[in-house]
Amino acid sequence: MKNLLLGYDIGSSSIKAALLNADSGELIASSFSPKSEMKIDSPQSGWAEQNPEIWWNHIIASTREVLTSIDDIGKVCGIGISYQMHGLVVVDIEHSVLHSSIIWCDSRAVEIGKRTADKIGNDECLNSYLNLPGNFTASKLKWLKDNKPDVYSKVYKFMLPGDFIAMKLTNEITTTISGLSEGILWNFQKKQPAYELLDQLEIDKELIPRIVPTFGIQGYVTEKAAGELGIKPGIPVAYRTGDQPNNALSLNVLKEGEIAATAGTSGVIYGVTKNKFIDAKSRVNSFAHVNYSTDEPYTGVLLCINGTAIFYRWLRSEIFKNNYAYEDMNEMCGEVPVGSDGLITLPFGNGAERSLMNKNINCNLIGIDFNKHTTKHIIRSGLEGITFAFRYGMEIMKETGMEINVVKVGHANLYLSKEFAQMFSDICNVEVQIYNTDGANGAARGAEIGTGFYKTF
Repeated sequence: MKNLLLGYDIGSSSIKAALLNADSGELIASSFSPKSEMKIDSPQSGWAEQNPEIWWNHIIASTREVLTSIDDIGKVCGIGISYQMHGLVVVDIEHSVLHSSIIWCDSRAVEIGKRTADKIGNDECLNSYLNLPGNFTASKLKWLKDNKPDVYSKVYKFMLPGDFIAMKLTNEITTTISGLSEGILWNFQKKQPAYELLDQLEIDKELIPRIVPTFGIQGYVTEKAAGELGIKPGIPVAYRTGDQPNNALSLNVLKEGEIAATAGTSGVIYGVTKNKFIDAKSRVNSFAHVNYSTDEPYTGVLLCINGTAIFYRWLRSEIFKNNYAYEDMNEMCGEVPVGSDGLITLPFGNGAERSLMNKNINCNLIGIDFNKHTTKHIIRSGLEGITFAFRYGMEIMKETGMEINVVKVGHANLYLSKEFAQMFSDICNVEVQIYNTDGANGAARGAEIGTGFYKTF
């Protein structure tokens, strides 16, 4: 092994690291931290926060674990970052975190997004940003300004979760066009940051970080970060994007008609198009894809369901008190007939759902029969409900002209369950192709492109 690449996947459940052989593409080692899911804090109903410094602590732990598989840390020559999308991190001029990160499933800024869209006009928002401001990063920053002015007054730069990890690695505060677009902070018509939107929100445009390419040198690991991680300083950070575009990259979904999916804490269907894709109700959303450029404006079309594997996790911890492994639950699911003997689950218990026009209806179990239904039925009904939520969202995507016949997924999270993979294929009427990859693996491959080891996609 001559050259190694590190990939990080900053999730809301865990932080994953992967170490790849840059010459062969072989996965050398992978790890995740913590070994049980990270906590999401909810100070009020509909709120969801995490401390960004906790992410960094788990970066350290997962990195040190994968490095035990090699005898020469000097071989690591590039780093890629994938991260949970739509979150907000704010720091002062000393790069100190000022507030817990308001993460992707937090619902507090929904009304701010609605008011902003009313002021600007839905058509203008959709034509310029491809989305309504909704509950995305820009609206969350406005919430902070309005509700915590003492914190906002100290803000030097705002960032997305992946930008924060890049800052910890390089001591430089930067972002990407792809990242800005996921925060509804990129104007696709003018091909520049969404200055007009920031004006409407009364946000100082100087808070925007410096923009760097998705692929390419974004900074170098500092002596301090290297010492904490156990790697050498000077390694380039060469790739950064949100978890869903990164998942698509890891599955080689880069062209029109190709579809990727995930079912982690949230569930996502993600397609790629060169045409302007707009849903007037903003139930599905379009963002700059990893290969977006002004000449080739590839965008990723994203359907998100907030409550997928988090529902499975809730069942395991709250109903089963961690007495069953996920493998046991998958087996129990297979012991119940299709349709769960009439038990219906609506799995919308993790904040405002975009596919339901930002309504927060919470999770519902309907039709429980005390003489018939068991915990096994709840498991199967939950997975069936998640799959029908996917089907509902895919029908929205098809309404606007997107063709969905084959869906590529990584062998991870809910797709580890053959029962779920089969019901997904049956209910959604698609072929499901399962690949041996994950987000951290994809981030390492992105770094291979960013450092020049791979010359083409």
